[in-house]
Amino acid sequence: MAKENLECSFCGRKKPETNLLIAGLDAHICDRCIEQAHGIVAEESRQSKSDDLSSELVLKKPVEIKEFLDTYVIGQERTKKVLSVAVYNHYKRLLQPSSKEDEIEIQKSNIVMVGQTGTGKTLMAKTIARMLNVPLAIVDATVLTEAGYVGEDVESILTRLLQAADYNLEKAERGIVFIDELDKIARKSDNPSITRDVSGEGVQQGLLKLLEGTVVNVPPKGGRKHPDQKFIEVNTENILFIAGGAFDGIERIITRRLNMQAIGYSASKREETLDAENVLQYIIPKDLKEFGLIPEIIGRLPVLTHMNPLDRKTLRSILTEPRNAIIKQYEKLFAMDGITFRITDQALDFIVDKAIEYKLGARGLRSLCEAVFTDAMFELPSTEETEFKVTKPYAEEKLSFETINKLKAVS
Repeated sequence: MAKENLECSFCGRKKPETNLLIAGLDAHICDRCIEQAHGIVAEESRQSKSDDLSSELVLKKPVEIKEFLDTYVIGQERTKKVLSVAVYNHYKRLLQPSSKEDEIEIQKSNIVMVGQTGTGKTLMAKTIARMLNVPLAIVDATVLTEAGYVGEDVESILTRLLQAADYNLEKAERGIVFIDELDKIARKSDNPSITRDVSGEGVQQGLLKLLEGTVVNVPPKGGRKHPDQKFIEVNTENILFIAGGAFDGIERIITRRLNMQAIGYSASKREETLDAENVLQYIIPKDLKEFGLIPEIIGRLPVLTHMNPLDRKTLRSILTEPRNAIIKQYEKLFAMDGITFRITDQALDFIVDKAIEYKLGARGLRSLCEAVFTDAMFELPSTEETEFKVTKPYAEEKLSFETINKLKAVS
């Protein structure tokens, strides 16, 4: 066939009418048909990935989510319920088929958890991510600074999420980001600053666009942005943000507010019902504003919940009951060396008492157990012993005054 008579086998255009005509075995295809076919393939690929992500996402009802949390987290019943509903509504919103006729747009349910150190804020986020089978990035707000200053930019949060998703963009855009130590970026006073507050109010302003949902240029390897760098565009609209912080001193703000409200005859009745041991349960968004969070941030973290302080019963349960309980971990470690590990109730109670006495919290339980069991874990694998029993006198001997003082200094 003459060159001028060649034509595209798909659209029928003659060779002169095309920019490029590629020859196959018995047919030809022009550049326009190639572009159109590429668009179809790309769209099908995107749809396929979206369907795969929907099948990967394991979404359960709020009651089932709480039951799963119960197997890993002891206590904190109210927070589990609040978290279960917020997470369920968020991912239900994502899995709902989009319709142009539906004018109702469901907003994100970003969450803020207030609670003392060691009460399980990070554990809650990790457990939720494990159940949903979505990537989780845990970031520390204390290292963030306003753009252009020494420290990490706010966008570095999304770099961590991309890394957690193995740079699968679609998966990352449905992930969970846990921002720890949110209270550390509170502004220094309740009044807007007329000077730069680069690690406080400046960071809060930077977080706003991420929390509400926007497209952010993210450096794939983190670090500072520079003009020649390649960026990945990440849409934060469907990323669930969970923030946590101890908010040390916020109890005084809550108490002051409650006392100011308690005026007149009903004051005495109200005081009887207030729980002085757990003032955090009365927290409202206004208290966060007075602590130093800007109103815009509070508005983008609409779900507010608190973590109860850990009492003796809860600490005792944390040692033995959860699926990943500390004592169960040691039982498995010793079993791998062919050693049967047992610990008496009196020894467990003694460890819990020391954690409460020295205010070591749930994290301190692991440190105390390590101090009690380290010598045995060092010596027994090299012996013929097949059983290791921990009694209260043994624990008392290992937890000397000096050892506990060291643990206090570390915690």
